[in-house]
Amino acid sequence: MGRGGSTEIGRALKYILHKGFPGGRNASVPEVLIIISDGKSQGSTAMPAMQVKERHITVFAVGIKFPRWEELHVLASEPPERHLLFAGDADDAANGLYSTLSDPVCTATAPGCKVESHPCERRTLETVKELAGSYVCWRGSKQPNAVQASLCPFIRWKRVMIKHPSRCFRTVCPDPCDSQPCQNGGTCVPEGLDRYHCLCLLGYGGDIHCAAKLSLECSVDLLFLVDSSAGVTLEGFLRFKAFLKRFLQAVVGQDSPMSVGVAQYDDDVKIPIELSQHKDTFSLMKSIDALNFSGGRTLTGRALQYIAQHGFRSIPVFADVQDDLPHVVVLLTDSKSQDSVAEAAKYAKDQNLFLIGIGSSFMRAELTTVTGNPQQTIVYSDPQDLFNRMPELQRKICSVGNPEGCQAQSLDLAFAVDASSGVGPENFLHLRRFVRSSCLHFVINRDVTQIALVIYGSTAHTVFALDTHTSTSAVLQAIDQVPFLGDSASAGSALLHVYSDVMTVQKGARPGVNKVVVLLTNGGGMQDAAAQAQQLRHNGILVFVVVIGDTERDTLLRVAGSPTYLVHISSYEDLQYYQGLIIERICEEARSPVNLCKPNPCMNQGVCILGPGSYRCECHGWEGPHCETRALRGDSPRSPALPPRSHGQWSPRGLQHFSRALQHSKRQMDQRH
Repeated sequence: MGRGGSTEIGRALKYILHKGFPGGRNASVPEVLIIISDGKSQGSTAMPAMQVKERHITVFAVGIKFPRWEELHVLASEPPERHLLFAGDADDAANGLYSTLSDPVCTATAPGCKVESHPCERRTLETVKELAGSYVCWRGSKQPNAVQASLCPFIRWKRVMIKHPSRCFRTVCPDPCDSQPCQNGGTCVPEGLDRYHCLCLLGYGGDIHCAAKLSLECSVDLLFLVDSSAGVTLEGFLRFKAFLKRFLQAVVGQDSPMSVGVAQYDDDVKIPIELSQHKDTFSLMKSIDALNFSGGRTLTGRALQYIAQHGFRSIPVFADVQDDLPHVVVLLTDSKSQDSVAEAAKYAKDQNLFLIGIGSSFMRAELTTVTGNPQQTIVYSDPQDLFNRMPELQRKICSVGNPEGCQAQSLDLAFAVDASSGVGPENFLHLRRFVRSSCLHFVINRDVTQIALVIYGSTAHTVFALDTHTSTSAVLQAIDQVPFLGDSASAGSALLHVYSDVMTVQKGARPGVNKVVVLLTNGGGMQDAAAQAQQLRHNGILVFVVVIGDTERDTLLRVAGSPTYLVHISSYEDLQYYQGLIIERICEEARSPVNLCKPNPCMNQGVCILGPGSYRCECHGWEGPHCETRALRGDSPRSPALPPRSHGQWSPRGLQHFSRALQHSKRQMDQRH
């Protein structure tokens, strides 16, 4: 490279040939010569260049600005397209040398990177002569002291940019975002050559790749009821559509066990997407895109009533298949209803619909009225916050349809409800609604949860026993018929009734299953209840006390046995806020170990004798597995053990089935007598 004087590339090459590489190592190390030139050499370069190449020196020729390309071709090693390079200026040459020369020189590029060629053009600036024209000029003649006029050509010098097509080389490294690792509309931001992070859309921030971590692993019939009235505005309606699409894309898979429908309402109600209409997510998304804003009045009550009557009629039900899937309605609204929602919501719940409400924070009170439970309402603070509520919605939907946790545990559950004059008929309805909504949290059948209901005033009455109803719908219908009594209260007589007439084998109680009594009271008539509650606990039955109003706490603690099993609520209106806590405590009890002999499964003063994983009844004057049949005269009392299963034991589930068979047999005997 020159230092301000003339360009003498030939002399430089001769110096290299004579002196060698300053500080060079032994002959086993490759020798590379890089010539960077921005002009034309003053001397011949052909011979020194040939001699350098004969010495096996690899020569790279880099032209700066407007080099003389013919000369660079002579200088560069073969093939010229890999050894002849160009840069706009010296800085560009320095910056490009590593990426351009690393592969042919060192054959060492960064992992995953490669050198590739691309079309480019090489440029040179030449000074050429140009004929400007012919002009009159005077020339000397052979005659002395004479001139001759003639036409002379006028030449001017011009600098011309000459472009030649060529190929250039560059090192290309894979961008870590080339594989599009960010899902669901997330933006990939590279961090160096091999790292990146994803900027996720709202609602998908729980995963590093913005993957949808939601899944509806529960079997439900799900209908979205979307407010399309003028009050919600076009912007709000479009926000609900976007939320619907993003939620369903996240939770609905090809093997999704649920059917989805969408309805919209203002003055009228339409169901443009019927339940089970779409079998794939793509067609479902297209149908949601086609939903149009209508802009009428906000008649939420009318919409709820219509959905309760017509929303789930499109579900195919075969003659031999009972449709037992929970029916879930998700209401999305941001506008106060212009009609009454309380009666319509009650009607919907009476049709066994499970209601979830979603809206802005100012809609909280109305949504709670619709759902009947603040735990079934979702409120968001701003439009962006709505999308963060998707996991919460997923949990609420599956809280009714997914037999997980508490719902998968076998449980015998009895509600003892105060129906005395101290409660009053209006407050009694609050208690009844609480029992009804609590039952929705359990899978009710012979093998999982059995529920009994007792109401009491001065005396206790069994509304239905543990083995009376085997489905949720039957239990809910029976609760709706429960009458108010109106006399004085005796909680002690209610607990005694539960012990002697509800939690017994002959009334459906299952050996080997946890048992819980929930006492709902205003605190009246508790004086005689402590002893009866202690008797229940002694026999393995948990007593959970829920008190509304002002009552002496010491008395309540003696009945509950522990602060853990006592919930004190100030008003009946607040009862709904404590349902989650009460259900959670019941679930904890359902998972605790069980004593097969508590309460005593043996009838007629039979003695329960516990064995390894089984029990047997020792009878006196009676016979049968549970001492249920009077022994004939002359027969000696027998103490039959329950039939053993393999390894000499009988499982708790087997005991339950055997117990039910005995109950059926006993009913037949009673009918004959």
